[in-house]
Formats: sequence, C-alpha cells, structure tokens
Amino acid sequence: MRSYLSNIAARLRRDQRGATAVEYGIMVSLIAVVIIVAVTMLGGTMKDTFTKVQCDIAGAPHVYAENGGGGKASCS
Repeated sequence: MRSYLSNIAARLRRDQRGATAVEYGIMVSLIAVVIIVAVTMLGGTMKDTFTKVQCDIAGAPHVYAENGGGGKASCS
C-alpha cells in the first residue's frame, strides 16, 4: 500500500499541466494589462481623429477648443 501511494505521489510531482495553465494565465493577464494601457493612452487621440474624419465627411471645419471648449474637438 505504501509503494502504491508513493508511486501516485511521484506521478503527481512530475505532472506539469497545472504549471502550464498558470503560465498561460499570467501571459493572458499581462496582455490584457498592455491592451488596457494602450487604449487608455490612445483614447483621446483616437476620439479627436474620428471627430476630424466626421467633420471632413460633413464638409465642416475641424475645431479643437482647448480653453473654452474643455479640450474637446468638434465640427463648427
């Protein structure tokens, strides 16, 4: 009985599936952090770019009101 239990314990120590799952989990979480940081940093710039494209399609000039408009881009 003791050899049977020690055999099972030895197999469990050699099993690396759990460690691999943890490594994949860490990689996925790091990728998520990078995406969140990139979206946060580029969010305002992307909004201004889409507003400029919207103004160009509508044929209106693109205005970026820094002081009076609270830093928001708009079409005038």
